[in-house]
Amino acid sequence: MLKIGEFSKLTRVSIRMLRHYDEIGLLRPTETDAWTGYRYYSEKQLPVAGRIAAFKDMGFGLADIRTLLDVYDDRTALEARLMDKQVELQSGLRQTARRIRLLETALERLRKDDTAMQYDVTLKTFPECYAATLRMNIPTYEAEVMLWNTLVGETEPLNVVPDDPCYCCVVYHDKEYREYDIDVEAQKTVKGRYPDTEHVRFRTLPPVTVASATCKGPYSQLDAVMTAVASWVTDNGYAFDGPAFNIYYVSPHETDDPDEFVTEVCHPVRKEA
Repeated sequence: MLKIGEFSKLTRVSIRMLRHYDEIGLLRPTETDAWTGYRYYSEKQLPVAGRIAAFKDMGFGLADIRTLLDVYDDRTALEARLMDKQVELQSGLRQTARRIRLLETALERLRKDDTAMQYDVTLKTFPECYAATLRMNIPTYEAEVMLWNTLVGETEPLNVVPDDPCYCCVVYHDKEYREYDIDVEAQKTVKGRYPDTEHVRFRTLPPVTVASATCKGPYSQLDAVMTAVASWVTDNGYAFDGPAFNIYYVSPHETDDPDEFVTEVCHPVRKEA
C-alpha cells in the first residue's frame, strides 16, 4: 500500500488533486483509515492515474474521463469517444487557424496603411426573411430615392408591418460600375404576408453570408468602406458570391444631417476551396 504522499510522487499528481479525485469518485483510495482519515493507494492504481493524466492531456474534462475509465476495457466504445474528441479538436484547430489568419491580415493592413483599420470588417449571416422588393433602373446612384418613393407609396395602403429588426437595403445588380441606367433593387423586411402591387413584389429572401462594415457619416465615404470590405474578402480567402448591397439604418428618411447617417456595406461571400 502507498501513502497519499508516496502515490503523489509516483504519479506526479498533487495531493490536493488526488483528494479532489476522491471527492468526485474519479480515483478513490483503496483504503481510508477510519481514525486518522489517511488515504492509502494500491500499486495497481498507478496505471489508472496515468490514464487520467493522459486523457487530461488530450483535452478531456474530469466528467468525461470518468466515463472513459468506465469503458476503458471496451475497445470499440473507447475508440468511438476518442474519435469524437479528435473531430472536436480538429474543428477547434480550424477555427483557431481562421482567427490567426484574421489577425495576420489585420496586422498587415495596419502596417501598410494607417487608415486601413478605420472600418471594422466582420463576417455574418443574415437569416431567411420576407420582404417588400422593388427592382428598377435609375438614372444615377444618387437617384435611389426614386425606389423608396415608389415602394413606400405603393405599400402604404397595405398597412405593412415592418419586421423586427427591419432591414432597408438597396442591392446593386450590375456586374460593373455604371455611370447611368443603374440596375438596383430596394428591399424592406416586413412581417405578415401581402399581395403584390403594380411594381412591388413581396417575396422570401434566402439566407446570405456577407463580409460587411458599418460606418457613420455621409455617403461620400462609402467608396472607402467598400474598398475595405473588398480587401478583407481577398485577404482572408473568400470569394464574392452575389451582388453587393447597402443596409440603411439611419438614412435621409430619419435625419437631414449626413453626419448622422448609419450604413452597412455588405458583400455576399463564400469560402474559397
